[in-house]
This record gives sequence, C-alpha cells and structure tokens, in this order.
Amino acid sequence: MEPVTLFDLATKQSQWLAVRQSAIAGNIANANTPGYTANDVEPFEKVLDRAAVSLQATEAGHLGNEATNAGFRVKPDEPDGVVLPSKNTVVVENELMKAGEVRRAFELNTAIVKAFHSMMMMAVKT
Repeated sequence: MEPVTLFDLATKQSQWLAVRQSAIAGNIANANTPGYTANDVEPFEKVLDRAAVSLQATEAGHLGNEATNAGFRVKPDEPDGVVLPSKNTVVVENELMKAGEVRRAFELNTAIVKAFHSMMMMAVKT
C-alpha cells in the first residue's frame, strides 16, 4: 500500500514548524545581544514549491534519480525599520506574535491529522 501523502505533508510541516520555533526562540534568547540579526525560516509554501516529485529506483537495474531534500533554510529576517543602537534587529513583540502563529499552526496540523486518521479508521472498520 502506498503511503498517504497527507501524513507526509503534515510531517514535513510539523518539522518546518519546529525549525521555525527554534529560530524564534533563538531570536528571543538573543534579544539583548549586540549586533545580533533576527532570523526566520523561509515560508512553508516555498519549501513545497522546491519539493520535486521524482521516481525512485527500487532495483539496481533501474535508472537512478537522486532525490534531494534541501531541508529548511533559516535566513536573516528583514528588519522592519527597527534597529537598536547595538545593531540588534530583534523586536520581542514580533517574535512573540510569530511564536503564536507557530502554536496555532501546530494545533491546526494536529487537528487535521487526527481527523484524517479518524476517517481512515472508520473506513477500515466498515
């Protein structure tokens, strides 16, 4: 049986959210570090755009196509006009709003996976 791609997509988004939460936590931890530049992760939509569907060789005689997983890119966040005299670009209020977005996205991701899992279990039981 082929894997259900919804679960794969939810897993990839969950991993992306974890990386983004780490970047946000690092920003908050370095809010008072002179010269620190705030970081953020590229949008999940860009990650999906980069993901290519490719064939997988199941035997040595098949033509191989190396599938690459570029991962998630953490990049400097564009300062929104606020740069402290210490050259630090972290705005704690913005980071807390991002953390709230990540929390809501985790909750939505979990709810979708639970609902899909329930539907799968109901279909198997009948």
